Amino acid sequence: MGKPVMIVDDSSTVRQQVGIVLRAAGYDVVEAVDGVDALQKVDATAELAMVICDVNMPRLDGIGFLAALKKDGKHPALPVVMLTTEGTPTLISRAREAGAKGWIVKPFKPEMLLATVKKLAGEP
Repeated sequence: MGKPVMIVDDSSTVRQQVGIVLRAAGYDVVEAVDGVDALQKVDATAELAMVICDVNMPRLDGIGFLAALKKDGKHPALPVVMLTTEGTPTLISRAREAGAKGWIVKPFKPEMLLATVKKLAGEP
């Protein structure tokens, strides 16, 4: 089994597309539908390698998830990369301040996504 990577996105299609890329590369995939779901699953997943997170989601958005994740202090080294349709410098800056390690704009290129995951989560 490969390293677990969490995909947080309210779109089942995006979760499926990202999951296909990651599973083909040997990673285990954990899915969450929004920031609230992700916070619960982060604590329940042993040795989570990284999180790929959308920005715009119901209940708790991606930046809110990042802030809550860093605030609880349990996962200080867990890398989070934002995967979103948004690309404004202000939003990117807010995400970086909240702790994001990277930013990928949808639609994503599978090879770019995989290169980012390999860099931050390590080879499976």
